[in-house]
Amino acid sequence: MRFFSRLVVICNVCFIASVILRYVEYSGQKKGNVDVAIPLPALENILVILGYGSIFLNIIFLLACLVTFFVNKGKTVPRWIYVFISIVFAFQLLYFFTTLIP
Repeated sequence: MRFFSRLVVICNVCFIASVILRYVEYSGQKKGNVDVAIPLPALENILVILGYGSIFLNIIFLLACLVTFFVNKGKTVPRWIYVFISIVFAFQLLYFFTTLIP
């Protein structure tokens, strides 16, 4: 569970970075302009893939946390990780429902 929580935190940080990069890259640019703010498309693509895939990992992680809470009643992951992942998950839902769905 500790490894999975670390993976989810890393993916959530990539989501935050990809959202920031999206707004930095497209702020002030005209449509069709191919100049980018950061000329590292491979790094940016990795951040976007890990970041947008993190919503699925968040769902799985939060469900696993609920199961371990009710079955084990033990603490396996620090509380700040639960809080961080829950806040980012709420932000992701808001982000996907407001920006990606027309």
